[in-house]
Amino acid sequence: MIPNPLALIAEITHRCPLHCVYCSNPLELAAVASELSTNDWLNVFQQAAKLGMLHAHFTGGEPLARPDLTELIAGARTAGLYTNLITSGIGLAEPRLQALVAAGLDHIQLSFQDSQEHAANWIAGARAHAHKIELSQIIRRHKIAFTVNLVVHRQNLDHLQEMIAFIEQLNPDRMEIAHTQYYGWALKNRAALLPTREQLEKAVEIVDAAQNRLAGRIRIDSVVPDYYARYPKACMGGWGKQLLLINPAGKVLPCHAAEVIPGLEFENVRDHTLEWIWRESSSFRRFRGEEWMPEPCRSCDRRAEDFGGCRCQALLLTGDATATDPACSLAPAHHLVEAALLEANSNSNVPQPNVSQPTPASSFVQLQQKTAELWSYRTNPE
Repeated sequence: MIPNPLALIAEITHRCPLHCVYCSNPLELAAVASELSTNDWLNVFQQAAKLGMLHAHFTGGEPLARPDLTELIAGARTAGLYTNLITSGIGLAEPRLQALVAAGLDHIQLSFQDSQEHAANWIAGARAHAHKIELSQIIRRHKIAFTVNLVVHRQNLDHLQEMIAFIEQLNPDRMEIAHTQYYGWALKNRAALLPTREQLEKAVEIVDAAQNRLAGRIRIDSVVPDYYARYPKACMGGWGKQLLLINPAGKVLPCHAAEVIPGLEFENVRDHTLEWIWRESSSFRRFRGEEWMPEPCRSCDRRAEDFGGCRCQALLLTGDATATDPACSLAPAHHLVEAALLEANSNSNVPQPNVSQPTPASSFVQLQQKTAELWSYRTNPE
């Protein structure tokens, strides 16, 4: 029996005011003209609730770029869904936040790129850090749950302790410290983002100490890079097992990166119900369960825990979506991950951002140039 999904990830737009160098969004973004309408989304929320979903996570791009966000939050709350806004905070001030809370917003997740303003603004590609700090103070005046998300990587990991202290001053209920995961732009820029083993081991110690120190006051969740793990993560809790994502154009996906897999056609909520897509569509059934698994996954005792790892990562690294995730130490293609780690650890000299004259790794420079070229498209796609 196929269980009901637990949560809906609503990518309501790909428009975004930032150009973060670790962005894992698709390289091809949905145009504004293709976005689902307000009524389309309201219908989706009703279907999601009937399907047994509990949460609606509003994300993007930047969800605040949608002028109808307040109406969408209200629609999700009316359907009985717990509402969570995942945001950079750009475009959010006191009056709009009040409106969102009044509409039924339960939780807000605010992203930070660093604790140091010049570094945070450089990584984000926008002068956003000071606004985020001011917004954090405004959020605390409202009765909503508050999480601060911090993405860490080779460029900022050496001052993780300082970043945790900075986030602590913002007084969130929860702190998420997430290592970059290598999809989209992040994969293109992996050489500049993948930390050294020494960095990672020190980071784990720092997070453990902070968890003990802040226990009962701020919950800390940490996501480590699976390149350093012995076994892969159970991506999205397993393909088509717990979560589904709807992109701005209405395509229903098992995860945000699934469209990179060739040969899969993902159904649209304009054409089919969520329940049919979840239970019957060939795309959701493709990697659900164990029948598709190759060896060593098929006979592995962990196959019901990690489900063979991430299908998108398998494709991106090996060219084959049916392969065992190379992040697994048992995978035939694990040498690909070992090679990336060897490169990351061959030079422990970690370049740091410099606001006046950036001196990052060459791939960082290339990505900054590319995101600058995409800026007009991301804000006003044709």
